[in-house]
Amino acid sequence: EVLLRMHSVGICGSDVHYWQHGRIGDFVVKDPMVLGHEASGTVVKVGSGVTHLKPGDRVAIEPGVPREMDEFCKSGRYNLSPTIFFCATPPDDGNLCRYYKHSASYCYKLPDNVTFEEGALIEPLSVGIHACKRAGVTLGSKVFVSGSGPIGLVNVIVAKMMGAAAVVITDLSASRLQKAKEVGADFTIQVKNETPQEVASKVESVLGCMPEITVECTGVQACIQAGIYATRSGGTLVLVGLGPEMVTVPIVNAAVREVDIRGIFRYCNTWPVAISLLASKRINVKPLVTHRFPLEKALEAFETTKRGEGVKVMLKCDPTDQNP
Repeated sequence: EVLLRMHSVGICGSDVHYWQHGRIGDFVVKDPMVLGHEASGTVVKVGSGVTHLKPGDRVAIEPGVPREMDEFCKSGRYNLSPTIFFCATPPDDGNLCRYYKHSASYCYKLPDNVTFEEGALIEPLSVGIHACKRAGVTLGSKVFVSGSGPIGLVNVIVAKMMGAAAVVITDLSASRLQKAKEVGADFTIQVKNETPQEVASKVESVLGCMPEITVECTGVQACIQAGIYATRSGGTLVLVGLGPEMVTVPIVNAAVREVDIRGIFRYCNTWPVAISLLASKRINVKPLVTHRFPLEKALEAFETTKRGEGVKVMLKCDPTDQNP
């Protein structure tokens, strides 16, 4: 293990959801819990067996740490391990605090040209990497991203990076769609009260064809329906956003057109690749951060996220650090 002095921690929709509702699906907050799982910091102390890190190293933290070497870990899909530790998922504490202890194997050294803030953004970025890999995005793909929150935006960034020829994104909010344009979306569609079929045909008309890949980032029933209708026959729909447990969808439409529906659960094996991409400046995640607060103003930061202002709200945990 290593002891870290925390630096930057992003606020996620799930953090806000636990704060407001005390549960997400089967994960119920029964005791006080520290929030935060998008984080970076500086190594203060290392355990006796740790060789790849030393005090002073700047690291990005992967929040999911398997507790045992089970079949999922052996096959490289450790995110599916049922006993995994995960920051800020009850009953496991997160890392929105001044000092935090974490498994050394899940702390990744940041190169000098990658900032703490970028290090904290690797967590949401990882969701995009994992989703686009599961979707099979490749050279020339036409991609439809549903929802322009932080997760929709990282999917745009990663899809473009992986060679997508055209990415179209939908949202209710004009300002969020503007942000999507900034990070590389080719087309934006502001939805108002169209039916799922109407949304699907708008997607087809702006792309000039139906997308082979749809990445659904809202979890809203109507959006999942639109995702099925929009995806080209033989294509893939990846469900990233999670809403109610039971959702009514046109499953026969998907079945007879051989549209593959895939789920994702967090990510695995993404930190090294994300660090390489950031270090080589192949991707730019800096525009995602729109608000910054010191740890003392955490409540204000959470309220800002809850109101849906900006995109990514970042907390600074280290009062001695003056760097932006």
